[in-house]
Amino acid sequence: MLIVVDTDPGVDDAFALVGLLARAKRGDCRVLGIGTVHGNLPPAPGADNALRITELLGLSVPVAIGEAKPLVGPEMMSGQIVHGDDGLGGNAGPPPTTRPIDETAAEQIVRLARQHPGEVTVLALGPLTNVARALQLAPDLPTLVRDVVWMGGVFTLPGTVGVAQEPNAWHDPEAAEQVLAAGFTLTVVPIDAVAPAWADETWIAELARIDNPVAKALTAWHKQYLDFYAGTLAVEYGGPGMLLYDPVAAAIAVNPDLAEYERHEVVVELHGYLRGATLIDRRPVPLPGTELPKRRPVAVAVAADTGRILAELLTDIAGLGRYV
Repeated sequence: MLIVVDTDPGVDDAFALVGLLARAKRGDCRVLGIGTVHGNLPPAPGADNALRITELLGLSVPVAIGEAKPLVGPEMMSGQIVHGDDGLGGNAGPPPTTRPIDETAAEQIVRLARQHPGEVTVLALGPLTNVARALQLAPDLPTLVRDVVWMGGVFTLPGTVGVAQEPNAWHDPEAAEQVLAAGFTLTVVPIDAVAPAWADETWIAELARIDNPVAKALTAWHKQYLDFYAGTLAVEYGGPGMLLYDPVAAAIAVNPDLAEYERHEVVVELHGYLRGATLIDRRPVPLPGTELPKRRPVAVAVAADTGRILAELLTDIAGLGRYV
């Protein structure tokens, strides 16, 4: 399985990259490239974080810097209040020894899709700006890639950055709408499916007991992230912990059987108070004139085996001791 990752490497993205690259070391998949996008932090320091992670795991994966702002309007508020100024809780460490490639993230997606037609999965863990730019460069991209797996959207739960919005759609609604309307074979992994992905005190303690450089780095990187959630969602989840949405999406990209799905036409609202909301029309018979725009249905994850995914992530991190 060939994967190109598009990400905004804050803390949960770091866990996702580590889990995915651990699978790559085992031969479960091959990560052809990583692109960074605005979201949790700007894409240039995000690229440094991606390179730190690949170097930590002893891998050489090309990293490309992507879009610093959405398709329309100025740069949105970043997630650095949650992830820290450097995206890794102020503990990112020394600069990486390698540098990003001389190619944009969108160009990298197109090049790799053309080199491996019908084989590449694009795993998008942030706003879809780079994927939309790639689509502008190559309008035939939906026929070139195998599929797109996007961690984004919310359908039945309250929004996390607005009444009915989550960050990855809210940061660039136009990009999300363009990608969802383009005809990709696409899986949406929304908040609804990953909300149970709470790494609790027991999980965090198990991570801290793992004696290898990767686990030690992740433990240092998540401190501010953990403190943020201790002050916001700990009561709701029954104790201290942190949300790890992105590792769930990464695991589903490699093994789709880890989730349950419904098929829907998904539309992104571009105006007003609900700008950035992801919409599904569940009405059996819409009133004439109130229909949403037609497009190819996509797979929407409605539940995921988050307990298994988080347990396997710990196992993968512990197993990295034999490689690093």
